[in-house]
Amino acid sequence: MKLPQSVTNCIAALEQAGFEAWCVGGCVRDYLLGLAPQDFDLCTDATPEEMHRVFAPYPLVTAGEKHGTVGVIFGKEVVEITTYRCDGAYSDSRHPDQVTFVRSLKEDLARRDFTVNAMAYSPSQGLRDPFGGQADLAKGLLRAVGNAAARFQEDALRILRGMRFAAKLGLRVEKATFQAMLQEKGRLDSLARERVFSELTKLLLAAKAEDLLQFSPMIVQVIPELEVAMGFDQHSPHHAYDIYTHICHVVEASPKETVLRWAALLHDVGKAATYAPDETGRGHFYGHAKVGAAMAEEILLRLKAPTDLRTQVCQLISRHMTLLEPDKKLLRRRLSQYGVEGVQNLLALQKADFGSKGVIGDDPDPGFGEIARLIEELLAEDACLSLKDLAVTGSDLMALGFRPGKALGDCLNKLLAAVLDEQAPNEKEALLALAQKELQAVGL
Repeated sequence: MKLPQSVTNCIAALEQAGFEAWCVGGCVRDYLLGLAPQDFDLCTDATPEEMHRVFAPYPLVTAGEKHGTVGVIFGKEVVEITTYRCDGAYSDSRHPDQVTFVRSLKEDLARRDFTVNAMAYSPSQGLRDPFGGQADLAKGLLRAVGNAAARFQEDALRILRGMRFAAKLGLRVEKATFQAMLQEKGRLDSLARERVFSELTKLLLAAKAEDLLQFSPMIVQVIPELEVAMGFDQHSPHHAYDIYTHICHVVEASPKETVLRWAALLHDVGKAATYAPDETGRGHFYGHAKVGAAMAEEILLRLKAPTDLRTQVCQLISRHMTLLEPDKKLLRRRLSQYGVEGVQNLLALQKADFGSKGVIGDDPDPGFGEIARLIEELLAEDACLSLKDLAVTGSDLMALGFRPGKALGDCLNKLLAAVLDEQAPNEKEALLALAQKELQAVGL
């Protein structure tokens, strides 16, 4: 296992001082999977006090010392080293009430969440795998260390982490571990909403439809608004799936970007509330985009999602039924209204939505390819899409006789509308002529 020089230096320093030192957790798992490890965490039988002596020549980060973690700074890198420990009771289902330092690697690994994360590696000692993590990886299995229910009672976030590991690494959750997830899912309600949002985001970025279907009981535990969508027959010739299954397929079909994956998950959250069958029994969902955007706003506020993400997601949901058309003039106006990123995201969401209905014979691409081509064409032309792109400025209009205020702003917006609608070229002389007429019309 190839280690960064900073990690190798830390291991060597501890071993030369008579202590053990091991790489542990995700870096070992990823190496065994043939992936490039991103983070290297070390554990040791040295106490924080003893680490201070070993690493006396180096600056240290000591904020985590209470729980046994010392950070050793090498230039711009920080190597975190944690003393072997066993945890006391978790009365808040989050933090151990007390931490006891131990001298046994196996005791330390026994407190970890899943067997695939409970392995350790040392350049001098090789692999240590007391709970069968390597065999589980070979079987494609995700299994809790020891008693699964106890692991999730200690920290309920492990339920969401397990879902994410299974989705990202393509692992099947072992039966007893999955049953414990179901049994303990109510504990997710006690978690800080920011932690839930962070883990759900990571899950969405990795998940396929089958993952979201498998883990639906845990997902609706934290987003109960989605529960009614499960099994909800849309009674539509254009939808083979119930609402929730359709949502899962839209998530998978969307680009792996945070805004788009969240918009996909919540884009039809308002459908069940707006269901209205006609006299033939066919289902209609008038206004579900607007209703869904309002519901998504509440959900994302509750989960304490970043404001910018919440705004973008809700805008996409409110607009997802406003189909883009392969018409250059209309696209120019949409680009002006929604912004370039907003239009490109809307196109991506609509493409995923249309392609995830499960109905053979329906066209999954009603012009999306042509729309994308026209957008690129408009951008290449450096089209005028906003006031800052206009060939005239507020100063130019004031030189004509406009005074700062509403009339000036209205005139600029009218000039932009004229350019967007191809009623005037984006040229200074032509726009000033239009502005002169507007000046006369308002009597300034």
